[in-house]
Amino acid sequence: MLKNFEQLKEMLRAKPGTRRVAVAVAQDEHTLQAVAHAANDGLVQPVLIGKAEEIKAILAKIGFDERKAEIIDIADPTECVQKAADLARDGQADCIMKGKIETGALMKVLVNKDHGIRKSDTMSLVGFFESPHYHKVFAITDPALLIYPTLEQKKAMIANAVGAFHALGEENPKVAVIAAVEKVNPKMPETVDADAIKQEGVPGCTVEGPISLDLAMDPESAPIKGYVSPVAGDADLLVMPNIVTANAAAKTITVIGGGRTGGVVLGAKVPVLLVSRAASADDKYMSIVLAALIGSNS
Repeated sequence: MLKNFEQLKEMLRAKPGTRRVAVAVAQDEHTLQAVAHAANDGLVQPVLIGKAEEIKAILAKIGFDERKAEIIDIADPTECVQKAADLARDGQADCIMKGKIETGALMKVLVNKDHGIRKSDTMSLVGFFESPHYHKVFAITDPALLIYPTLEQKKAMIANAVGAFHALGEENPKVAVIAAVEKVNPKMPETVDADAIKQEGVPGCTVEGPISLDLAMDPESAPIKGYVSPVAGDADLLVMPNIVTANAAAKTITVIGGGRTGGVVLGAKVPVLLVSRAASADDKYMSIVLAALIGSNS
């Protein structure tokens, strides 16, 4: 069981060698601060792709020794992303991080059928959380990419997340497909999807659904309601019906719930980091840790 984020850092630190983080269009101070922090802690080896002189100037400004990083001088943003993809494909990068480039421009290169690194038809974001109100690290999908996922996309979302949990050492994650009620109601499509996913099953995990959030995460609620399931009160992964519920749940946990988070995009050959400039320094740091750890084991 993953009890907290510190455990994840120790897992990464214990691995032989150093995980390589390829930053595409790396001349961005916010991005370099996060990467430098992880590098100074001995957790990653930065591979900084972009305008070399600008990258070096930022590294000097933030007090990071440029000799600790590999710097690849490429001016064109698209070529930067392609270089990162090539490194990942050749096993020379464990994850890719977005620098000073729009998300759409980055993803266009990464999902290209001929030269990209897409592994699944569905790429999805998984946010991992540490909460003072829950007994272990858990995850939510998808709070950022898939707006109204179809049944097939939900199955792919779960498969992506389950692969990440396996990489983190959790052999049989407990998956809760969230709805407002526990019974199938044709007027509530998310309950129909949840039941279909449970009946079909997803390899490598235990699926329950439809199930409400309290039953999935509060061990005291299930006995009161007479709800029996191995997932009840012990969920590892919460699968939300749409981006609104997923995003609201994620931000509630961090904004008013005192939780920590880190998120990665899965479904490519290596994890991809699309960390917002507005994200906290801890969010960026833990996203790098998670991506490096998942990428090194996937």
